Amino acid sequence: MLDIQLKSTTLSPQECIDLAAHPGSGGSTVFIGTVRDETKGRKVLRLEFEAYAPMAVSEMRKIAAEVEQRWHAHHVVIHHRVGSLAIGEIAVIIAVATPHRKAAFEACQYAIDTLKESVPIWKKEIFEDGEVWVAAHP
Repeated sequence: MLDIQLKSTTLSPQECIDLAAHPGSGGSTVFIGTVRDETKGRKVLRLEFEAYAPMAVSEMRKIAAEVEQRWHAHHVVIHHRVGSLAIGEIAVIIAVATPHRKAAFEACQYAIDTLKESVPIWKKEIFEDGEVWVAAHP
């Protein structure tokens, strides 16, 4: 089962854990990416995420399908926020349930690394003294 969402509302770790749960899974891994208060010595006030939604969802589905196939994942959940996020808010959650623990860790790391490299989600960091677009994929 794949559950892929771009959301403008608060992300729920427990919802993602519940969606990923499967009785045949011996390992589940969850990655939660949050907004931090500092980047390279500069104080961050907030982040703003924009996405080309149809393509972003499509690319996240490809990542999840790859995880499902390569690591025999039972369930893969990828939820990503768009909009303005305050310090401490959750920007992304990835939850993966696999038959074995090692596969769950590997699959989750692959999913977040690949998402950051290939999904058209753009992040702007807003600082006390300016702003900068951090990532623009592809």
